[in-house]
Amino acid sequence: MNTTYRLAVPVRKRVAIALWKLATGIEYRTISHLFGVGLSTVFNCVQDFCDSVIKVLLPQHITTPDAAKLVEIATFFHNRWRIPQVVVAIDGSHIPIIAPDEYPRDYFNRKGWHSIILQGVVDGRGLFWDVCVGYAGSMHDARVLRQSNLCDQLSDGELLGQNKKIISGINVGHYLIETAFGRLKGRWRCLLKRNDCKLELSKKMTLTCCVLHNI
Repeated sequence: MNTTYRLAVPVRKRVAIALWKLATGIEYRTISHLFGVGLSTVFNCVQDFCDSVIKVLLPQHITTPDAAKLVEIATFFHNRWRIPQVVVAIDGSHIPIIAPDEYPRDYFNRKGWHSIILQGVVDGRGLFWDVCVGYAGSMHDARVLRQSNLCDQLSDGELLGQNKKIISGINVGHYLIETAFGRLKGRWRCLLKRNDCKLELSKKMTLTCCVLHNI
């Protein structure tokens, strides 16, 4: 809003500031100089943009498919990969963060740096239809899955024994989800290095990037 001392930053510029931060991952101070605004303004633009995307766009673009859509996805998997009765690929990826003030050791992952875990579920086209963001980097992927909302939705599924077809399906699924994570981080490079922000905003930025990935 306008004040006695300065005019409000236009919406288009606020969005541009936020997108620049998400796309490049450069420091807030650098973006402040690039756009000619204060440091706190940059922070507020990113915060407001992420809050808006999560509130308005996330429910539209990251949703569990209905029965008809699941059939369509399963058909795509079967036609493209010759794997029947498969609708998703799932895995986790580490998102670098600055060590939080509380319980920093919990966020220290096996690779030797602090992170939060992004659990992603993608369809045959590499689009997310479920994400879970924010568990500490030291947690095992299996534990993240058990504690996520997705686990309840999969309670009636089956895990089949080993054979060549199942192993082939696992390999395809791993390729799909890793490709999706690669595209996500390639477009939104704030996910590739430690963000100069607090833990909660890092979670929001990660979730926002997943939404933008699907658009």
